[in-house]
Amino acid sequence: MRHITLENAGSLQQIAVMARRNLTRNVWDYLMGGSESETTLKRNRLGFDCWGLRPRILRSVAEVDPGVNFLGKHIRLPVMLAPIGSLQELHPDAAMATAQAAAEMGTISFMSSVTQPSLEEVAASTNAPKVYQQYIRGDDDWLDGQVKCAVDAGFDFFCLTVDTAVYSRRERDLIKRWAPASRLTSVDGFRWQSAFTWDNVKRFKDKHDIPLIIKGIGCADDAAMAVEHGAACVYVSNHGGRQLDHGRGSIEVLPEVADAVGGKAAIVMDGGIMRGTDVVKAMALGATAVCIGKLQGLGLGAGGKDGVVTMMRLLEDEIRTTMQLTGLHNFEECDRSFIEPAEPVVAPHQISPYPHIELPELEYGR
Repeated sequence: MRHITLENAGSLQQIAVMARRNLTRNVWDYLMGGSESETTLKRNRLGFDCWGLRPRILRSVAEVDPGVNFLGKHIRLPVMLAPIGSLQELHPDAAMATAQAAAEMGTISFMSSVTQPSLEEVAASTNAPKVYQQYIRGDDDWLDGQVKCAVDAGFDFFCLTVDTAVYSRRERDLIKRWAPASRLTSVDGFRWQSAFTWDNVKRFKDKHDIPLIIKGIGCADDAAMAVEHGAACVYVSNHGGRQLDHGRGSIEVLPEVADAVGGKAAIVMDGGIMRGTDVVKAMALGATAVCIGKLQGLGLGAGGKDGVVTMMRLLEDEIRTTMQLTGLHNFEECDRSFIEPAEPVVAPHQISPYPHIELPELEYGR
């Protein structure tokens, strides 16, 4: 894999190699690492490996359609770009690049409130549907102002992240005494995040019309609460294994959330998604769509907007191939009959789905 370019990349594994060679070790660890023992991070991956696909044959799958509807918007494939802080560490075009890549691929991007450039610049860079994701760094009046800015800029949806009451102990960063830009600029605001409650969510819904997504749901009880409080979308996430250590993998949580929501809201999830088979498994277990974080970051690190587009085209190829080999024509017919428990065959780690590359053999960027 010594001469890989975006033009000749034929596998997601090659995107990971390109990103590794472009990023410094600090930035790689920020993107790919987790908190403390990284148990939650590994369970994200292990959870997918503990499900096997149950294919159906002779179903005329010459043509398949991976498109889905998300909150009234049709997207080309059931994959959206998750919010990531400090994208400027991965590529100077940062959130503008990911928003433009999502537009080119006919899907939706989430913009983090702790990345660059400004929400106005990102919104103006594309007419495609977009979500603004907010960390709480002030009181209710402050949040009202943030919502107004997002609405005025043209964002279609607003996302509150609720699994970051405090900043976790991310030991890859602590050991090297390194922190991303978003950490350095937002450390003083966590007192507002830690005090945020369901009462604040109720106030949000009473005051604002923009559809609300609640990100960071980790159990059926809170999924039901989100629906009761008017969330248009329940977002199952453990922050990519970067917050609570020794939590469950997101894919483990998804079935109980789907049962609790009962079709009353959209459901998305992230955490450990690195292959097209992962997407199909999540859809079978009740997701409306998935979001990708680390995989998005690998695409951005590999080559900015074009790297993300190349990554998503490869992922789309994998999704289509999996659908055809599983006997799926579209995701409306994808349910739990296409999946069953299975024994994992590899030990989970950050890029265990890519067996043809060995991390110790790869150099980091300078």
